Amino acid sequence: MEKTEADASLIEQLEGWQQMSAFAGSMVLKCAVELRIADIIHSHGGPTTLSQIASDITSSSCPDMSYLERIMRLLVLKNIFTAHRPSDGGETLYDLTHLSRWILWDSKPSLVPFILLENYHSQCVKDDEDGGDIWDFALTNPDFNNSFDDDAMSTTTTVDILIDVFLPAYKDELESVGSVVDIGGGSGRTMHEVVKSHPHIKAINFDLPHVIATAPNFQGVSHIGGDMFENIPSADAVLLKGILHDWSHEECVKILQNCHNAIPEKNGKVIIVDIVLEQEDNNIPEESQITSELKTMVLTNRKERTEVEWKKLLKEGGFPQHRIIKFPAKQCIIVAYPI
Repeated sequence: MEKTEADASLIEQLEGWQQMSAFAGSMVLKCAVELRIADIIHSHGGPTTLSQIASDITSSSCPDMSYLERIMRLLVLKNIFTAHRPSDGGETLYDLTHLSRWILWDSKPSLVPFILLENYHSQCVKDDEDGGDIWDFALTNPDFNNSFDDDAMSTTTTVDILIDVFLPAYKDELESVGSVVDIGGGSGRTMHEVVKSHPHIKAINFDLPHVIATAPNFQGVSHIGGDMFENIPSADAVLLKGILHDWSHEECVKILQNCHNAIPEKNGKVIIVDIVLEQEDNNIPEESQITSELKTMVLTNRKERTEVEWKKLLKEGGFPQHRIIKFPAKQCIIVAYPI
C-alpha cells in the first residue's frame, strides 16, 4: 500500500514531536535519582512493587501513584529498570538493570552527582550580556555549589572512571616521568592513584586555596594552593584532565603558557585528558560529541575542540608538537611538547 502525502506529513509530524519531547528522558532520570528509586529497589533485594517504592520514598509524604507509574513507564522503556506483570494479575514488579547501578547514591562510581548537576536550572548559563559560568553561579548558590564541588567534581566518579582508562593507556610513559603536577586536582585522588601505581613519581595536587584547604592527606602527594592563571608549580609533566574545555581560547593559551614555564624545555610535557571532536567528511561530529559540547556550553559557556582547534591552541600556548592517544572513553590523551 503506497504512502499518501498525508501519511508522509503525519510521519514527519510525529518525528518532530519525538525530537521536541527528548527532554523528558533526562527529566524523569533526574526525578528517579532525586526519589532514590534505584536505591529503594536495591534495598528490597529484588523485584519491587510500585506501592512498595512509593512507601519508601522519604522526600514526599504522599507520592502521587499515577505520576510515579508514568515515570516508571518511561524509565523501563529507557532500560533503566525492568517491569514484569505477574500472571496472577498482581502488581507490576520493577527491578534493576545493568544501567541502574550508575544511579545508586551509595554506589561507587556513581553518576548521581552529574545527573543532578547537568539538569540544574539553566539560569546558571547567562545572567547578563557577557554571560555567566558555573563557578560564578556556584558562589551565590550554596546548594548548587555543594553538588558541583563536593559531589560532581570531587566525587570518586570522575577519578575512578579516569583512572580505569587513563592509567592503563599511559602506564609506560609515566615510567620515565619524575614528577607530575595535576592542575585542578581537587581532593588529590588522581595523584594518589598515580603514586600507588608509580611510587617513584613526585606528585603535586594543585588547586585553588579553598579546595586544597579541605583536601585529605595522601601519602606521596603534596597539596599546593594557587591560581593556574598566575603560575603553576614546577614538574616534569603537567596533567590537565577536563580543564581546558572549560575556558576560552585566550584563557587556555594563558594556562598553557604557564604550563610551558613550569616544565623542562627539553623533556617536559603537558598531558591533557579531554575530548577531541571527530569530524566526518561533512564536518559534523557524531551525536555523542555534539551532546557533550552542548553540556559544556550550558555549564561553563565554553566548548569542546576538534584536533585542528587543539593544534592551533597548543601552538599558541608554546607547544608546537603533540600526539593523540585514544582509549575506551569519550576523552583522549593529548601529549604536548614544548619543542
